[in-house]
Amino acid sequence: MFKTEQEFVRWLQALASQKSPRLRLGIGDDAALVAAGRNRDFILTTDLSIEGVHFNRRLHPARAVGHRALARSLSDIAAMGGVPRFALLSIAFTRATTREWVEEFFEGLFLLARRFHVEVIGGDTAVVRRAGMIDVMVVGEVPRGKALRRSGARPGDQIFVSGRLGRSALGLAILKSRARGKDRANGFAASLKAHLYPEPRIGLGNFLQRTRLASALMDISDGLSTDLARLCEASGVGAEIQAEQIPGPGKLNPAKSLKLALDGGEDYELLFTVPSKKASQLPEKFQGIALHCIGRIKRSRDLLLVRLDGSGTPLAAAGYDHFSK
Repeated sequence: MFKTEQEFVRWLQALASQKSPRLRLGIGDDAALVAAGRNRDFILTTDLSIEGVHFNRRLHPARAVGHRALARSLSDIAAMGGVPRFALLSIAFTRATTREWVEEFFEGLFLLARRFHVEVIGGDTAVVRRAGMIDVMVVGEVPRGKALRRSGARPGDQIFVSGRLGRSALGLAILKSRARGKDRANGFAASLKAHLYPEPRIGLGNFLQRTRLASALMDISDGLSTDLARLCEASGVGAEIQAEQIPGPGKLNPAKSLKLALDGGEDYELLFTVPSKKASQLPEKFQGIALHCIGRIKRSRDLLLVRLDGSGTPLAAAGYDHFSK
């Protein structure tokens, strides 16, 4: 088997044939890009949600499962600077699934779809014995040739993230604590919401695309440490980030907060780079979402974390990876 997801992706890139003149970007980014006429490109993405991996019925309400299933794919559209338009849903119910669960699942999914004017236009269903599975495909669009990619970062660019990182991982830890009979949710409502009902940053991604401020863009789904490594690999660069500038979930000791921010995953915030000469044009907040400068892109291809005492240590990609886990 493959050791990491990136190893698998590189193998698949070499295997896949990409000969269509309409294909602008294939395997390896947040989504694929296909030419859709003279003025626009389609953005195509799909995301799996598997019971026991991405959700647990003891921890996650059905409404949250529906919301999260669609939010994952919407975040990929945001990561290209596009606007989502249509969704296809394939779902495998377990035999133990109740009608009430199904109704609440679709309530969560359609509430989010309506907020972003996404039309659910079809899909497929099945019934299985054990773990359920949900696959959401979303079609978005972007002006032709204007989609943002992971591969545009250049030495000297500043590195930014939106929002606070690690909240989703903290929210999951709180849900697990509750399931063990230890309710520690007091004061952590924002983290619970970040985990159960993540907010795709469609508006911010579209803003970065329209203004051309960002040189590279992706979403943070598997943890900052892992996703920054992917952005740097795609761009052929390295990075240096400052521990004290990374916005953790708060309400924890600094070491634990930093660990969650780096490796927690499922934040669905945006990670992007901005050329230094354009950085002053970036607002401190966008629609109430803080934008944090956490470091800079380097020519050498290593990743370095500068800690509070000024010491630098290699940044390991320690976020979520299906293959290594």
